[in-house]
Amino acid sequence: MSSDDEVREEKELDLSSSDVVTKYKDAADIINNALKLVVSLCKPKAKIVDICERGDSYIREQTGNIYKNVKRKIERGIAFPTCLSVNNTVCHFSPLATDEAVLEENDMVKIDMGCHIDGFIAVVGHTHVIHDGPVTGRAADVLAAANTAAEVALRLVRPGKKNKDVTEAIQKVAAAYDCKIVEGVLSHQLKQFVIDGNKVVLSVSNADTKVDDAEFEENEVYAIDIVTSTGEGKPKLLDEKQTTIYKRAVDKNYHLKMKASRFIFSEISQKFPIMPFTARALEEKRARLGLVECMNHELLQPYPVLHEKPGDLVAHIKFTVLLLPSGSQRVTSHPLQEFQPKSIEDNAEIKAWLALGTKTKKKSGGKKKKGKKGDAAEAEPMEEGSNDANKE
Repeated sequence: MSSDDEVREEKELDLSSSDVVTKYKDAADIINNALKLVVSLCKPKAKIVDICERGDSYIREQTGNIYKNVKRKIERGIAFPTCLSVNNTVCHFSPLATDEAVLEENDMVKIDMGCHIDGFIAVVGHTHVIHDGPVTGRAADVLAAANTAAEVALRLVRPGKKNKDVTEAIQKVAAAYDCKIVEGVLSHQLKQFVIDGNKVVLSVSNADTKVDDAEFEENEVYAIDIVTSTGEGKPKLLDEKQTTIYKRAVDKNYHLKMKASRFIFSEISQKFPIMPFTARALEEKRARLGLVECMNHELLQPYPVLHEKPGDLVAHIKFTVLLLPSGSQRVTSHPLQEFQPKSIEDNAEIKAWLALGTKTKKKSGGKKKKGKKGDAAEAEPMEEGSNDANKE
């Protein structure tokens, strides 16, 4: 293949292709509806594993219903299994079928899920408090910190800006609500069949965690991942047995010794060659034994369940954003319930960030094209501390 052909092929796989944009938006529609379903199931005494299964089943059904009659077989399905992480649990809680954990009144539930069509991935993260009426107190503060940080990030993830601009801004937003951005959370560029691209936005920059400086460019796609805490923002792994989500490490090879391990790794390679998966989807008896040897030889990348201290509250908002020539377009979200946080109205810096639009100003004149029906609304300047746009 000549270098010209390679450039052309690379070009066809980004947002300069209308077909690619359509697939991202179709995946986003499915995941937004899946999230809506999962939020509706978050009721006191509901089993967490049952809700996770319903979310995953919905994604499989809906992705299976589209792109059926096309010449080339199109891969589609779950890009990240449904997770429900409660209160001080930070992320990746998606228990096995035998788990009895249930939701309770006033739980702060973080929902995380993703789907893909032809490898074009849409992910979403949302926080819902099981409570009638407005959310108040520290729960409202930590939710507002995540929401406002997400709104600021949306306005800074644009061509010409740098990843460190976002890292610095979201930490300032969280501090305004007396909260912390949780360390170790990465926002990744998304590419076809790649959920963790090389361009990364750090949640917190410190001596232990460094990433390369990067500038956002037109036609890129990002999963922006914001996690806030009323605690220290330094989560810990308490129990490795809680880990149920893994991704195959495609660059690693090893001849497994145990029959159960070979069986499970073969099943993973066939069913989940690229995207993260839940151990619930494997043949359970052999999975427990087999996964251990696969992990010991780094054939799988784990997504550990992390925790802040008991009593801390953690909120999570994640969205997929397309850096289109017309501006940054957030394609995944769900309305937040009403919340009443502390006021940050006197914070001029946050006010200035929220006053930024997300549309790209056209250099030449000409008539404005009407937006297509069904396109996700693009962010307009927003008042600080407001959650009017996010009320159900």
